Amino acid sequence: MSLVSFVVPQRCYAQRKIALAESDVNWDDMAVVGRIARTHGLRGEVIVDLETDFPQERFCPGAELFVDRRGAIEPLTLTRVRFHRGRPVIAVVGVESIDAAEALAGIELRVPAERLVRLPAGTFYRHDLVGCRVETTAGNAVGIVKAVEGTAAVSRLVVAAGDEEILVPLASEICTSIDADGKRIVIEPPAGLLELNK
Repeated sequence: MSLVSFVVPQRCYAQRKIALAESDVNWDDMAVVGRIARTHGLRGEVIVDLETDFPQERFCPGAELFVDRRGAIEPLTLTRVRFHRGRPVIAVVGVESIDAAEALAGIELRVPAERLVRLPAGTFYRHDLVGCRVETTAGNAVGIVKAVEGTAAVSRLVVAAGDEEILVPLASEICTSIDADGKRIVIEPPAGLLELNK
């Protein structure tokens, strides 16, 4: 099982904006699609570290992303986008100088979950798996998923087990059952996997 193992037709999410009332915007219910790494050039552009499998679609002129600035959730509308070494270099409405761009460094970029592409059976977004309880096929509790690392091709669950972390490959032969809605993952760990990280 991979997070995303298919290609969807190229289109820009800017064409699919959904009107949101201010009361509908909940930061914790949004999906992370990137993080602003640093400024680029002198015209207010920034480079983004990606957290999405759909960069060409998510990052395009007119797309709307959300940021949290000191507790206030604000929309950012992209005006220009180009890719440099696999990462988007973006310009944002109202950010036209390097000083204004520097204020964005380190900020997460998120989108409402309802703006995400529906995935086929057996594929999951990272945020769907975070918070899942993990147990073995024998019913033994392992811990809670606190993160998902890696790429769509090779991913692993970071499971908090008390004060320790256990890394579990996100593979169908190990993760035998994933119920993202019920927040439960059943694993059949190979010998030594659970002890490997302790």
